[in-house]
Amino acid sequence: MADDMRPRRFAVLIDADNTSPRIAAGLFEEIAKFGEASVRRIYGDFSSPRMRSWADILQRYAIDPYQQFAYTTGKNASDIALVIDAMDLLHSGRFDGFCLVSSDSDFTRLASRLREEGADVYGFGAQKTPESFRQACRRFIYTENLLPDTEPAAPGQARAPRGREPASAAVPLLTRAVSQMDSEDGWVPLGVVGQQLANIASDFDPRTYGCRKLSDLVRQTGAFEIDQAEGGRSVRIRARPAPRTPAPPSPRPASGRRARPADPSR
Repeated sequence: MADDMRPRRFAVLIDADNTSPRIAAGLFEEIAKFGEASVRRIYGDFSSPRMRSWADILQRYAIDPYQQFAYTTGKNASDIALVIDAMDLLHSGRFDGFCLVSSDSDFTRLASRLREEGADVYGFGAQKTPESFRQACRRFIYTENLLPDTEPAAPGQARAPRGREPASAAVPLLTRAVSQMDSEDGWVPLGVVGQQLANIASDFDPRTYGCRKLSDLVRQTGAFEIDQAEGGRSVRIRARPAPRTPAPPSPRPASGRRARPADPSR
């Protein structure tokens, strides 16, 4: 019974070379939604000045740094160390899944291998992350969605909101998810739509479109009818029927009298 009650355990492995330290707070808040960050490791050459920003926050988030000196230019010892540790942790049998934090497509095969062994893999990376790595994960979360709503601008400038995709950009994906579900009258539960979206696109996230929840995104698109039960718990949606195009009016005969032909006898 105790094992059933405990949260799922995840090993969080961070590629410091391809991850910004600004996401640290949002990263662990996100992981807490689906499990416990039991192991927190970060890999990089922390003797480098550009890693100073990571070094300043490691203690705050209890992240264990794994120092990898760059002995040879062009060779990434950090990636190799991360992969080795991931396989060691996998075979320990102590974890339900892994959180791979990187925008590097080199981890595509690692994500696939971990999933082959039955482990859940959650990827975290920037929107520039290659599709191969995103699709190799059970779910992929864009690190832009883990940043505060506003980012500090240069001195003397106002803080600018983070760029978002318009809600209309999500309509094709939402329509596809709804169309794949069996329904006689077209109505489908919103929660099941969310599950189908995760199966279709591992990187789908309402926050990418500036919405906190899927229901908010559906409303903003204006492309779906919403049926919400009293109390607000049960929500169903269906695609709005396409507006009927009115039939073109039938041609009418020209008004007025016809002109009489001229009398040739006159």
